[in-house]
Amino acid sequence: MLSKYSSIEQPLQLVVSLKHWCPVCKIMADQLDLLLSVIFMASPMLGMSPCSSNGPIALFRHCNLTQIPWVLDTTERLLLSFNYISVVNTTSFPFLEQLLLLELGTQFTPMTIGPEAFRNLPNLRILDLGQNHIEVLSPDAFQGLPHLLELRLFSCKLSSVVLRDGYFKNLTSLARLDLSGNQIYSLHLHSSFQELNSLKAIDFSFNKIFPLCEGELKPLQGKILSFFGLKSTSLFSRVSVSWETCRNPFRGMWLETLDLSENGWTVDITGNFSIVIWGSQVTSLILTHHIMGSGFGFQNIRDPDQNTFAGLARSSVMSLDLSHGYIFSLNSRVFETLKDLKLLNLASNKINKISDGAFYGLDNLQVLNMSYNLLGELYNSNFYGLPRVAYIDLQKNHIGVIQYQTFRSLEKLQTLDLRDNALKTINFIPSISMVLLGGNKLADLPRVRFTANFIELSENKLESLSDLYFLLQVPQLQSLILNQNRLSSCKAVYTPSENLSLEHLFLAGNMLQLAWETGLCWDVFKGLFRLRVLYLNSNYLHFLPPGIFNDLVSLQLLSLGANRLTSLSPGSLPANLEFLDISRNQLFSPDPGLFASLSFLDITHNEFVCQCELIPFITWLNQTNVTLQGSPADIYCMYPDSLAGVSLYDVSTEDCDEEEALQSMKFSLFILCTVTLSLLLVTTVTFIKFRGTCFLCYKTIQRLVFKDKVQSSEPSAYQYDAYFCFSSKDFEWAQNALLKHLDAQYSSRNRLRLCFEERDFIPGENHISNIQAAVWGSRKTVCLVSRQFLKDGWCLEAFRYAQSRCLSDLKNVLVVVVVGSLSQYQLMRHEAIRGFLRKQQYLRWPEDLQDVGWFLSKLSGCILKEEKGEKRSSTIPLQTVTTIS
Repeated sequence: MLSKYSSIEQPLQLVVSLKHWCPVCKIMADQLDLLLSVIFMASPMLGMSPCSSNGPIALFRHCNLTQIPWVLDTTERLLLSFNYISVVNTTSFPFLEQLLLLELGTQFTPMTIGPEAFRNLPNLRILDLGQNHIEVLSPDAFQGLPHLLELRLFSCKLSSVVLRDGYFKNLTSLARLDLSGNQIYSLHLHSSFQELNSLKAIDFSFNKIFPLCEGELKPLQGKILSFFGLKSTSLFSRVSVSWETCRNPFRGMWLETLDLSENGWTVDITGNFSIVIWGSQVTSLILTHHIMGSGFGFQNIRDPDQNTFAGLARSSVMSLDLSHGYIFSLNSRVFETLKDLKLLNLASNKINKISDGAFYGLDNLQVLNMSYNLLGELYNSNFYGLPRVAYIDLQKNHIGVIQYQTFRSLEKLQTLDLRDNALKTINFIPSISMVLLGGNKLADLPRVRFTANFIELSENKLESLSDLYFLLQVPQLQSLILNQNRLSSCKAVYTPSENLSLEHLFLAGNMLQLAWETGLCWDVFKGLFRLRVLYLNSNYLHFLPPGIFNDLVSLQLLSLGANRLTSLSPGSLPANLEFLDISRNQLFSPDPGLFASLSFLDITHNEFVCQCELIPFITWLNQTNVTLQGSPADIYCMYPDSLAGVSLYDVSTEDCDEEEALQSMKFSLFILCTVTLSLLLVTTVTFIKFRGTCFLCYKTIQRLVFKDKVQSSEPSAYQYDAYFCFSSKDFEWAQNALLKHLDAQYSSRNRLRLCFEERDFIPGENHISNIQAAVWGSRKTVCLVSRQFLKDGWCLEAFRYAQSRCLSDLKNVLVVVVVGSLSQYQLMRHEAIRGFLRKQQYLRWPEDLQDVGWFLSKLSGCILKEEKGEKRSSTIPLQTVTTIS
């Protein structure tokens, strides 16, 4: 199992190191080393069969064992967790001289460990018995282990007896002892602890040790311990303590790290404890998850004051961790006595106020962490008294305003972390080497003087590329991060940079496509001769501007992933490129010659068109020595549909040989189709352009051919061919546009007998009677629907009469002509017209004058066309409304 702690039998040489990046990163790197150590130790077990022994490793986890199995005498690691082994004694193990690690934790049954139970394991280095229910533990259980370095007895239900009765005597090599999570109530140590000269770390966390007074830890006096854990033990917080009689439990000891976190300490307990341990050397003091401070909106618990840590004046404390508490206000001179302090962690409190002189006395402080607090404004006096501070972490506050001189007096400041705040300006930035401003509200950058070699501005609101040009001109700048901004605007031509120091540039998650498609800012990377890493992924790029990478002669890694690139031009990539990410684009048939010089290529999840044009790339894919990211299934066809999702490695190219034989025929067909389409397009364009002239020619030819066939009006039962209904306000237009060209009384060339109100209605007769006579006395009724028509009640009444005749005759005798720029919405507002438009077609007066002749001919045909009656139906089908224009 992965134990609570991980140890390494031999030092691991790790390539990755962050220890010189910044003081805080050194701490993080130590944790990374430990994590990687666990991974490296576990890696030999990957692929092993369960319940088996393989060379130096014997893996028997979850095997339902009730006793120790037989293993090879060459075994170095024996892993027996999660079984049912209840008894361990001298005869349980064969003689395993090479065994270094024994993992016997988490047995599902109570365990009894007899005298000298591990004597047959003389070279054992790590013994893990954690998370067992040890019912019986012999005082001599660990005898015969002269080389044991680490003993894990966490969560074993052990009592204080194991400390008082000498259970750990003769373990002269023991360096780490873990007794956390047990039932230990007293730390009275047996005198044999004085003989444990190699002991460096001891952990009593998660026990219930209410008092701890002078004399209990006497066997440890004179020792230097790297770690002493008393986390979550309720120490001094659940009982009344007489500090005068209890006195200093750590007298004569030197503790590199003392963990007193999660004990519910108030300001009073902390102050009394610091006084009691006066003079004891504690390099790193951990007081996390405390209850010091009033919190936000409460006043019942005091914030630390000048006396809280006064007793630590002679303890040489270099690191103080007060994170995860309720401190609301940093009072004046609260840390005044901590002259040696180099790291102060105040993260995850409720700090909203920094009093003047709060950091007075911290002359040697180098790292200050105030992240995850409630700070809203910072003033010039907030950080007085920090002459040597090099790193200030203020991320995840609510800072929106910072006075101009707040950080400028800090002469040694190198790193300022203001990520995830609410800043809108950066005028306060001093001359430092690292600036972290991501996750703020910066919309533009004032032209302040930067001297940083690392600038982080991701997740802001920067839009103009002028800010990028400005930042690229910062001298000595080595790394610039502008991910997830809004860089999209290039309103002018800016002076390109010749930055000879920039090595890393991150521009992912912007909108550079919008800037480059204007043809501007194509020189943004000009002069970046030392740039080695460039991220341009997720920028909506459809193309790469020609020569955009010409000056990037040192570029080794380029990320173009998650864009919309369909192709890459030859020579578009830098010559020295080694790593290319072009995944999640829309590449159809990439040229394999572009990737020949690469060492690493990610081309997964593209939209490959698996046709014969892709043969060179498929051939290269199966033969290349370039390391390809992802599995073969991630490089697949998108088109045609028959191959969608098929890996390129599984695509056959045999059918493409016949394709080559048809290339000449395809070319001939291409030429023929091109000529035919060109002639058709020319003819169509000519007709559309001169359609009015073509119509006149057609009518002239028709008259010449059929000149002897004069159309005569057939005898008809109707007095008129059509009744033209229109608003009196539209009469002049109707007369010039229609009546003069259609009505026989206007010209002998016209053949239609038309009726309209201004001429044919009987004066003095009832207007309704005139309308009724005109509708029923005409073959068709033509309504010229205009804006005035829709306002004229008589016109709408005539429209209804015409609809009534349509229903009576069971045929369409109503022709609607829409005149002017009437929208469909304006027409549908009128109920009668809406019902007609839903079922019948209508005409629209043409906008182009050359279409008038054709329209008049079409209208005449509609008037003279004889409509056949239809049988009535209970339902009327909807017809398509055709607009003629």
